[in-house]
Amino acid sequence: MSVAAHRLHVVLGAGPAGTTLAAELARRGHAVRLVSRSTPQGAPDGVQCRAADVSTHDGARAAVEGADVVYHCVNVAYHQQVEVMPWVQQAVLAAVEATGARLVVLDTMYPYGPTHGEVMTEDTPWRATSRKGAMRAQLDEAYLAAHRAGRARVVLGRSADFVGPGVLNSTLGGAVFPPALTGGEVLALGDIDLPHSYTAIQDVAKGLATLGEDPEGDGRVWHLPTAPARTTREIHSMTEERVGGPLRRVLLTEPRPFGPFDATFMDEYAEMFYQHTEPQIVDSSAFERSFGLRPTPLEATLDATLGWYRTLVAGARN
Repeated sequence: MSVAAHRLHVVLGAGPAGTTLAAELARRGHAVRLVSRSTPQGAPDGVQCRAADVSTHDGARAAVEGADVVYHCVNVAYHQQVEVMPWVQQAVLAAVEATGARLVVLDTMYPYGPTHGEVMTEDTPWRATSRKGAMRAQLDEAYLAAHRAGRARVVLGRSADFVGPGVLNSTLGGAVFPPALTGGEVLALGDIDLPHSYTAIQDVAKGLATLGEDPEGDGRVWHLPTAPARTTREIHSMTEERVGGPLRRVLLTEPRPFGPFDATFMDEYAEMFYQHTEPQIVDSSAFERSFGLRPTPLEATLDATLGWYRTLVAGARN
């Protein structure tokens, strides 16, 4: 058991990443607090829950009270990210600076911007051209600057698009698996013959927990363990094998509303659509070498994901 076991680990954000991370930390023997704007529901056993608005300094300070390690997994509605996420960062960073807690930040690949198919490593230049990519890059530089200045101890874990149990709002989520199981229309975006990386939500949790336990990784960006990229067509074929029939694929070559993705979301997503018109290949080998943690094979992730969605679909029918 880690020497950090039994110290308080505070997870900010009770979405799929935060909830899965809280369960992983509890499994590792840590005391865990899960925080969201309203009191989290359905938290894993042994995880204490708290409501706090961490976009405010008072809320963030109350949320991280007593923490040894804080995990920033907060997200907001897609169309509000550029406005709200900097407020969250300022409040959370001030809170850990004041309390001395280490900060582990769940990050995205957005700062890299279009790569024209270049494999993304931690050394890839940050060339974001989108509003959200530029915002994320500015936040990340502020986190790393705080660490360099000795104001806080910070590490960033970057993830590709999520996939896995509990993941709904992903391009490989609620617009794909429920209709795959029920014969409905399955969403596909852009060029489905391009490789696209997905990070299993359990690997997000394991990777962040590992960074939280090992301060040797502080002060830099890491790519969380991510399985080798596959094309969307390959992933759909793997899904067809598991559901026992062909998918009714609907291909969107440009953003428009579909299923759970309404016009507000898709209008905001348009600037990120380059992710589906060029390869998106994430290399996590640095993390794997440094921490000895391998990504879950995509086949196993699909099995677990479809199992979770089968239960979800059955519950909706009852």
